[in-house]
Amino acid sequence: MNPLVVGNAAGFWGDWSLAPELLVADSRLQVLTLEYLAELTMSILARQRQKDPQRGYVSDFPQLLPRLAPWLAGLDQHRIVTNAGGVNPQSCARAAAGELAAAGLEELPLGVVWGDNLLPQLDSLRSGGWDAPHFDTGEPFPFDQRTVVCANAYLGCEPIVACLNQHARVVITGRVADASLTVGPARWHFGWAEDAWDLLAGAAVAGHLIECGAQLTGGYSQFWSQTDLAEVGYPLAELSADGSLVVTKPPGSGGVVNRHTVSEQLLYEVGDPARYHTPDVTVDFTAVEIEEIAADRVRLRGARGTPPPDHYKVSLAYEDGWFTSSYLVVYGRDAVAKAHACAKILRRRLELAGEMPQHFHYELLGTGAAVPGRESPGTDQHEVVLRVAARDATRRSVEALARLVPSLVTSGPAGLAGYTEARGQVRPVFSYWPTRIPRALVQPRWQVRPAAAWLER
Repeated sequence: MNPLVVGNAAGFWGDWSLAPELLVADSRLQVLTLEYLAELTMSILARQRQKDPQRGYVSDFPQLLPRLAPWLAGLDQHRIVTNAGGVNPQSCARAAAGELAAAGLEELPLGVVWGDNLLPQLDSLRSGGWDAPHFDTGEPFPFDQRTVVCANAYLGCEPIVACLNQHARVVITGRVADASLTVGPARWHFGWAEDAWDLLAGAAVAGHLIECGAQLTGGYSQFWSQTDLAEVGYPLAELSADGSLVVTKPPGSGGVVNRHTVSEQLLYEVGDPARYHTPDVTVDFTAVEIEEIAADRVRLRGARGTPPPDHYKVSLAYEDGWFTSSYLVVYGRDAVAKAHACAKILRRRLELAGEMPQHFHYELLGTGAAVPGRESPGTDQHEVVLRVAARDATRRSVEALARLVPSLVTSGPAGLAGYTEARGQVRPVFSYWPTRIPRALVQPRWQVRPAAAWLER
C-alpha cells in the first residue's frame, strides 16, 4: 500500500499563520493536521466561552480555510484534521462551514468530534464516585471549595477514524491527544486493527514528532543558529504500512531535519520513554531506531506498542483568584537601585492603603532575573525593566496595584518610561489540575454532514 503523508502546520494557537499555506504547496501532502491546544489554551478558550457561549474555539482556523480551500478542492485525498474545536467544537464547525460554503465547498463532508467535555456531567460523575484524583498525588479535587471552568478528557483516534470512514474531508475535534491527530488518519488509511499495537506505536511516534510543528525542523533547538528559521519548513511524516516512517520537510524550505532535531523532539515532554502513554497505545520509544538516510530525511522504525491505559487523562481548570502585572523601563546610571526603590514604594503604598495582596512579586529583567540564581552581581546597568505582579483571592487588592503603578511617574525616582501604556489588566486566574477518568465514563461522539448542513441551527 502507498505511504500516507501527514504534515503538521501548527504546534500551538499562535504559531506562524503562513505555515499551513506553505505546507499544502508540497504535492506529497495528503493529510494536514493543525494542533492548537495546550492546557493554557484550554483555559483561555474556557474564559472566552464564559463571556460568549458561542465562542471557545480557535478562531484562527475558520479564518484560514479560504486560503486552504483550493487545496481541499484539488484532490479527494486531501484532508484536514484539527483540534481547533477547543471547548466548543460545534460552534467551530458552524464557523468553518460558513467559510467552506463561501468558497464553493458547501457539500464538502465535515466531521465533528465531541464528548471530551466533562463539565455538563460533573455532578453525575461525582455522585457516581469520581473525585478527580490528582494525576501525581492521587489527592481528590476539592469540588466544594473550587469552581471548575473546564474539564476535558484527552480522547483517542477512534472518533477521527469514524469520521474519515464516513468520508469526512475536514475533521474538527475538541480535546484529543496530540498524537491522535496523526494516528487516526494512519489507522484509517492502512486499515489497521484497533489492537495492532506495534503499528499504532509507529503512527504515535510520527504524531508525537510532528505535533509541535517546526520544533522538529530546527525550531526550539539547541542547534538553532545553524539553520535558517525565517522560512522554516514545517514537518512531513511519510508513514508506511509496516509502522515505519520517514520525517522530512518541503524542499528548499529553511530549518533542518536530522538526527539531532528528531532525537530532541522524540524525547520532548516524555516522562518514561519505555512507557509513553496515549489513549491509543502505550509506546516504547527505547526500541526506536533513528537513521539519517539523506539530507533532511530521517527514518524511524522499531517502535513497540502495548495496550493503552484504562483511563483518559483529563485537563481540569478552576477559578483561583485574580492577577495583574505591569512593566516599567527604568534608566539612568543607578537604574538597578531605582528599580528596587520603585518596587519598595509600591509595596509600602499598598500596605498604607490596607490593600496588600496575598502575593506581591517583582523582578528586574536585564539583571538575570529570568534565570534564577544567575542575577548579575553588578549594579552598573543603565537600563532594566521592572516587572511587578500581584495575585489575590479578591479582585480589589489586585486592582490596587494596577492603579498604583502610574503614580510613580511623578512621585517616584526620575528615569521611568512605559507609564503611558494602558493600566495593567486584571485577569482571573485559572489554575490547572491534571487528573484522570476511567474510559468507561467517557463517551466520544461524532457526526459527519455536508458543510452547509452545519450552518443549520
